[in-house]
Amino acid sequence: MADLGFEVLGLDVDAGKIARLSNGDLPFYEPDLEPVLRRNLENGRLRFTTSFRDLADFGDVHFLCVGTPQKADGYAADLSHLDAAVDALAPLLRRPCLVVGKSTVPVGTAARLAGVLARLAPVGGDAVLAWNPEFLREGFAVRDTLRPDRIVAGLPAEQGAAEHAEKVLREVYAAALADGTPFVTADLPTAELVKTAANAFLATKISFINAMAEICEASGADVTRLAEALAHDDRIGGRFLGPGLGFGGGCLPKDIRAFMARADELGAPRALTFLREVDEINVRRRVRTVEVTRRALGGSFAGRAVGVLGAAFKPDSDDVRDSPALDVAASIQAQGGAVTVHDPRATANARRVQPSLRYAGSALDAARGADAVLLLTEWREFRELTPSDLAPVVAGRVIVDARNVLDPAAWRAAGWTYLALGRP
Repeated sequence: MADLGFEVLGLDVDAGKIARLSNGDLPFYEPDLEPVLRRNLENGRLRFTTSFRDLADFGDVHFLCVGTPQKADGYAADLSHLDAAVDALAPLLRRPCLVVGKSTVPVGTAARLAGVLARLAPVGGDAVLAWNPEFLREGFAVRDTLRPDRIVAGLPAEQGAAEHAEKVLREVYAAALADGTPFVTADLPTAELVKTAANAFLATKISFINAMAEICEASGADVTRLAEALAHDDRIGGRFLGPGLGFGGGCLPKDIRAFMARADELGAPRALTFLREVDEINVRRRVRTVEVTRRALGGSFAGRAVGVLGAAFKPDSDDVRDSPALDVAASIQAQGGAVTVHDPRATANARRVQPSLRYAGSALDAARGADAVLLLTEWREFRELTPSDLAPVVAGRVIVDARNVLDPAAWRAAGWTYLALGRP
């Protein structure tokens, strides 16, 4: 927003995080974001605070970008952080403003928060709530923000408030709209559902091709060729049709579970029962990767060294939340394997989550002395590895390509046992 020319004040309750951001230091890795941060700190359009009073006095538009993790005791979304943000901000809104939710929430949350805002905001504050879900992909967040594929505006039911909210959001996103980005208006519950439905569809597509991988393994077929053929069908397409270890991170897994939980609450439990199988297929990919590796090592990890390439749930990120790669590494260690992990960006976060694993500063160091090497996160530097790169350092020439990104023929020709999910 600052890069688009707006004056921006960002708030977090974590004083340490605010201090780092104010110094131009990102608390997480996202390609191309650090120059944007520093540029707008230097030009004065971007500042940070821990004070809700400062925020309320400053803003014409307040974006709520608060996380909604899965509850510890079930599938439902934990909205406590979002509720706390609204409770803290609303009583301080003493002038007309638009409050815009961007968090991924169960349908019905926006209407509830609109009631909270109306109840807590001072008389005459004239605060209106809209919902504008975010569709940012980790690793592409800067591009997705500046050049979104669509903008969804969930508007209040009252005509005057809806007209005002749409007008303000069109001003906020004027640059993207001028470039032809579609602007979709909807009621509040529909806007909430756009995000959760999109994530449910993407998760289903990933698990579909991984279900086909299970059939391919049983029949001797090649899931990568199957996926390639399906991708030529315009009705299906190739995006999110990459077979392998499956999805993870802080969005898809918890969002489909929260969607199921909300369907139960709404009295429509059967509508989303298929998502339970989507989730289970995804988890089975992790178990299958461990099984394939164990079988390649003679049926046991005891006394065996395993090199793991990747800890982040996806490349170009340092996010290890619900990471399939880290889950596989920990499972192998729990079964007696000596596991060494390397990730270009996520090592520090992985070490906090799985401190008992060993970590290396390079792919070669992770593979050194390994009886098997597992490629679990498809970082470019891992995709570009050749058999001759690893051969001098490994103890055994076994490579498990859990992301189907290496050339099987090249590795096998070099004397390696090449194994992958869904391929002969």
